[in-house]
Amino acid sequence: MVDLTEFESISPYNDAEAAQALSALAEYPVVNQASQYFFPEEAPDFLKNLLKSVKTIDDFQILVMQKFVRWVLQRTAHNFSYDGVSNIDPQKKFLALSNHRDIILDPAITQLVLYTNGIPFTEIAVGDNLITNKAIEYLIRSNRMIKVVRGISARELYLSSQMLSKYIRLNITEQRSSIWLAQRQGRTKNGYDVTEQGLLKMLDMSGQADFQSNFEELNIIPMSISYEYEPCDVLKARELVISRKHKYVKAEGEDFNSIMVGIMQQKGNIHLNIGTPLTSEEIAAAAKCDKNDRYQLIRHAVDIRVIDGYKLWKNNYIAYDILNHSFKYSDRYSLEEAQEFVAYMEHQLDTVEPELNRADLRKHFLEIYANPVSAKELLKKEKVTGGILL
Repeated sequence: MVDLTEFESISPYNDAEAAQALSALAEYPVVNQASQYFFPEEAPDFLKNLLKSVKTIDDFQILVMQKFVRWVLQRTAHNFSYDGVSNIDPQKKFLALSNHRDIILDPAITQLVLYTNGIPFTEIAVGDNLITNKAIEYLIRSNRMIKVVRGISARELYLSSQMLSKYIRLNITEQRSSIWLAQRQGRTKNGYDVTEQGLLKMLDMSGQADFQSNFEELNIIPMSISYEYEPCDVLKARELVISRKHKYVKAEGEDFNSIMVGIMQQKGNIHLNIGTPLTSEEIAAAAKCDKNDRYQLIRHAVDIRVIDGYKLWKNNYIAYDILNHSFKYSDRYSLEEAQEFVAYMEHQLDTVEPELNRADLRKHFLEIYANPVSAKELLKKEKVTGGILL
């Protein structure tokens, strides 16, 4: 049994703690409201009784969370697909480094795919900014959520990163649990999925051997999730517009609002790609480099898999052509589909405060959808020329 005592401040609940927390959560009035919304065919106290019956975290995942994710997919997605499951060795724990487009759904959908294919659930690293009250803490920490501390001093950040790095490595190397970790802090706002170098340095902090051994034992598997209609697209564009003028400060309850919008917004088609694990050869090549260059090569190996695995939809091609005043990809969509996307975009833009510059807002909105096409183009060019991606 692995001793996790030193990680109590960031680790998910154990089975006993989760059962106690969910029983307490069941008493919140919002639970009955949620039950009637998500399980209308059941009695009003269905979810309350279900939460009280949970004895283990696996129970909660199977009895509640999988039903919830399926509900979201059935009602807000046209079609959901996935590939690459064979890239996961079910006998080995791994670190999933995923692009990040939606706060909750990215990891939740990943868990559904793992469960469907008989692969154990992962733990999930989540920023503590989402824990705004006790009820959310009960829910998140019962969902295998690892708390990532944010908004702290440089010294505190260093110590927190050390702890997180050690926790991730211990879970994987001791074959206790796989981990889901976004490739960057916060969601991708501009459509470019790029791994943060600082995250890779954090992962390396806990390594007890050489660079190559440290990264090989993490068994990194990049993943890429693609939404036809980007969750919170106009909210992301709004944030980018405001950020150009001054530091963006989130309003109270904004993260929770983003969670709910992401869940309820129609998303069209969704695809999850599970990439191939980073190879010993790739990590060995990085190990031969100096200082930051070695992290850049690891970043590059992750990014090319994420971008390569990203599925482009008609909206991506339409936005690219509009933004670039071209007809380059006009064979990928019809005039009617282009008109539908433009109407959708203008409707979304109408939902934010009118004083924001409409042209800037539209540009950022289009970039969210167009930049994945540009990233694919860069990747294709790199494969031909041997250049450096992004």
